[in-house]
Amino acid sequence: MSSVKDIAEKLGLSVSTVSEVLKGSDVVDSETRQRVLDAALELEVSARHNTVHGSSCKICVFIENMGFEKIEQFGYEIIVGFRLAAAERGWEVDIVPISLNEKLDYVYDEYMRKNGYSGGFLLGFFLHSDFHRQLQDTRIPTVVLDNLILNPKVACVGVDNHQGVTSVVEHLASLGHSSIALMNGEGVSRVAQERYMGFKVGMNKCNLPLRKDLIAYGDFSSENTGLPVRSFIENGATAIVCASDYIAVGVLRELDLLDLRVPKDISVTGFDDIPIARYSSPPLTTVRQDRLSIGKCACLTLEQIMGGMAISRFLLSPGLIVRQSTGPVR
Repeated sequence: MSSVKDIAEKLGLSVSTVSEVLKGSDVVDSETRQRVLDAALELEVSARHNTVHGSSCKICVFIENMGFEKIEQFGYEIIVGFRLAAAERGWEVDIVPISLNEKLDYVYDEYMRKNGYSGGFLLGFFLHSDFHRQLQDTRIPTVVLDNLILNPKVACVGVDNHQGVTSVVEHLASLGHSSIALMNGEGVSRVAQERYMGFKVGMNKCNLPLRKDLIAYGDFSSENTGLPVRSFIENGATAIVCASDYIAVGVLRELDLLDLRVPKDISVTGFDDIPIARYSSPPLTTVRQDRLSIGKCACLTLEQIMGGMAISRFLLSPGLIVRQSTGPVR
């Protein structure tokens, strides 16, 4: 990989700043992080082209309904992490965006073989239904984000959603909250299902009631939070656990419209720790996914599958980031 010093000299930054970014730290502002990661990727890919001759391993990354071009988008650091790790191995990577509702007019294995791909990495908020069916029988080494496929040629990478949401509930319980609501994503999403189970485990561990009137499903965006938030307030919620930072931003907006102060009147938490979490008002307590490491681990996992190893799941531990959106129960 390109040296930290090379990147620092190219950007006019300190070696310590570049080092913090490359090890996945969130202490550097978003604009600088993107500059560093873009430069690292540019130098790494350039180095690969200068040293790799002849045919090399080709990998196809399918990304579905997920932003990945800017650092504030969820997929950006995952893609960068994967491409950096791939460049270290001399791999060539193609990025293929697809639409959730797009009808695939090809068979996955045939497409991969026809285009000379040795492996695939699939990520998105959902796994495309066509892909889901085909991956159950594929012979192509493949890694998917947050989706479990029962096939020795396919592995899942991600963070431990159970652990993440359980830690949030325990944090809120330690502040005296007992009427805790869950604003989840789509019920058909595996991520949403796992985060619900983490919520359930956390409530049980803290001996708190799991109330159906304090659980709602929507999507992973900031939209469609109005009715659930109003229902939570009417039913006495003192804290709202959100299944994503985008959801939490929508919840904060709705609470502001209701003239409720966060965290004095009600606490709110998110999940993911995308840049918007740090800059929301108030800054958001959330669960951090080290997305740069997820991308690198996806590449490592794919390498192992290509070498004949069967891997089911590779889960990273999330971290609880406590900011100003949570406080003692009123």
